[in-house]
Amino acid sequence: MLRLRGGARSAVMTGLAACAAVTLVAGCEGLDTSGSMPESGAPAPAPDGRSVSPLKNPDGTKPGLAPITSETDEAAARKLIESLRTKGRGPKTGYDRDEFGYAWMDTADGVPLARNGCDTRNDLLKRDGRSLRFRSGSDCVVASMTLRDPYTGKAIEWTKSRATKVQIDHVMPLSYDWQMGASRWTKEKREDIANDPLNLIPVDGPTNGAKSDSGPATWLPPNKSIRCSYSVRFAQVSLKYELPVTAADKQMMLKQCGG
Repeated sequence: MLRLRGGARSAVMTGLAACAAVTLVAGCEGLDTSGSMPESGAPAPAPDGRSVSPLKNPDGTKPGLAPITSETDEAAARKLIESLRTKGRGPKTGYDRDEFGYAWMDTADGVPLARNGCDTRNDLLKRDGRSLRFRSGSDCVVASMTLRDPYTGKAIEWTKSRATKVQIDHVMPLSYDWQMGASRWTKEKREDIANDPLNLIPVDGPTNGAKSDSGPATWLPPNKSIRCSYSVRFAQVSLKYELPVTAADKQMMLKQCGG
């Protein structure tokens, strides 16, 4: 064991104290300042630093789905969810994905990012992805990226050659929309909800497949820290398009935000 005496020991202690003080603001190089450890004992995933709370992203044009953690924000989330109308799901008769237009069209004029020369899927990959690389000669088609998946909390290294590893989730599923009233809409309005960035999040493909067309009463993201945020986003889509939700879904959404 190395023993320090006199001025050397004093210098080391002074340095450690200074580092501790700096850590409160910016952290010291080489030190883990996260202060959290999951039950597994593995280091907790670092926040991506880009994700935005749905309460601060009402049009869906900002990236990600950051957790809602403060009591004030949870209260605001519950107030939003409480305003939702409820009814039972109608029949699925006549539903077809094509009723909402062809996939990822750039011509749904009623939503942000329309007619920008880039299809909806690539718009969303660009919005939420990091370390983007584009197909040669294009500033639209994403060839590879890193995605911090909000549904699982995992970082996904994605390439276009394995496209289904990341899928674009309709937070409020299209068949759910159909059953709750979209079957009576114009084709243009259905195209809007299918391509609205408010209703779209790039996520882990298998997790999206497990969700299918479920509402919050029967499916929630495995990442518990964003379940309130997910509920808020579901509610935002419901309110924007004046669609009700089931009573069970509303109750579950309120529960995720402390209700």
